[in-house]
Amino acid sequence: MVVSTSETSIAAEENVLRSPKFWLAPVILVGIVMGLLAWLYMGGILNPQDNVRNFPIAVVNEDTGATLPAPGSPTPQNENLGEQISTALLDKVPKSEVKLESMDWATAQTKMSDGKIYGAIVIPANFTTATLELAKAAAEGTTITRPTITVYTNPRAGGIPVALVEGITQPALEIANTNLAKQLTTMTSEQLASAGAPPLSGPASYVLAQPISVSTVQFEPLPAGTGFGLSAFYYALLLILAGFTGATIINSLVDGLLGFSPSEIGPKYTSRARTGLSRFQTLLVKWGCIVLMATAISGLYIGVCSALGMSIPHAFALYLYGVLTISAVGISAMSVMAAFGGIGMLINLIFFVILDLPSSGGTIPLEAAPRIYSWLAYFEPMRQVFLGVSSIIYFDARSAAGLGRALVMTVVGLLLGVVLGLIVTRYYDRKGLTRAAAATD
Repeated sequence: MVVSTSETSIAAEENVLRSPKFWLAPVILVGIVMGLLAWLYMGGILNPQDNVRNFPIAVVNEDTGATLPAPGSPTPQNENLGEQISTALLDKVPKSEVKLESMDWATAQTKMSDGKIYGAIVIPANFTTATLELAKAAAEGTTITRPTITVYTNPRAGGIPVALVEGITQPALEIANTNLAKQLTTMTSEQLASAGAPPLSGPASYVLAQPISVSTVQFEPLPAGTGFGLSAFYYALLLILAGFTGATIINSLVDGLLGFSPSEIGPKYTSRARTGLSRFQTLLVKWGCIVLMATAISGLYIGVCSALGMSIPHAFALYLYGVLTISAVGISAMSVMAAFGGIGMLINLIFFVILDLPSSGGTIPLEAAPRIYSWLAYFEPMRQVFLGVSSIIYFDARSAAGLGRALVMTVVGLLLGVVLGLIVTRYYDRKGLTRAAAATD
């Protein structure tokens, strides 16, 4: 009995479709990828307050104190209530969660302008004087003005850091308020008793129970068109996607045009004659397409975002950095696909998207995310790109605000991608591993 080739092919296809592996393999592979995606994305945003560590906030004590007569002593004593409060804050706030740093106001402003700290607690120069006047006014029943401590938030560092600063500083200052209230109430009561005056009235006691007024102020508020501090994150995401997605599209399109793979558009199936380009030469062609694409897409992004009202104070710098970023991501992604073939697209997806976005620090600060994200942020491109974009958009394109690191890391990533592509394709070519179809019997 002779079995035709077509019958053999049909039988083989039926056997493949009956195999459980045929149905389970895609489900398992997609499940692994999507499970990793869900774990990384949701695990980083659900409870940021539980992951807070080394969260940088400045404590600025400008209080000059006040000189008071010492009971029973001819020598007056200097009282500095601001120093007491700042010392208590530095001692009692959990050091594993919050990194409180004592500094002067000029340093604090510089660090907030560079995005190095998320907020500052500022005790004014007249704090002790105003507090003692409050106690005196409470005892005499005259007009009362509470001394004010100002909490500065840094909206250019993002919306979540602002909320975390407020959530951290409010309980700490409430404790300081309570301790100071006890001190003032005791001191005022003793003074009234020694003077033979009536004890503190109910209203006066009420005032002294909350002697400090806390004011929350935004440091350098964001202009309109910044999406409450999210525009830098989304713009960085656009640059990464342009490089990653652009490389995938260019890889498929160029292979089709050069005859290395068929092109299929709707019902139209086209297989062109294969060109004689080597793997190395083909990669150079694709890299050239990526650079051309990067110069166009970066300009397109600037135009679209400007038309939508996005605040771009340094448009040309953002354009140039966009060209560099898209080129670096696209060339690196193309090299991965040249090295690993079809599975390279999955590798790129994991590296440039799944691991990249949650480790950027663009929505949840790394100091409030699980530790694995801080580790990934050392080398994942999205973190470097976000620092560069946020520096250009929010921090006047200052190198200290992240642009310097972003440029260095982006260039390093570009060079690594170039080296990978050159080494692998030249090696494949020397070994005779061409892209021609294998001969079949």
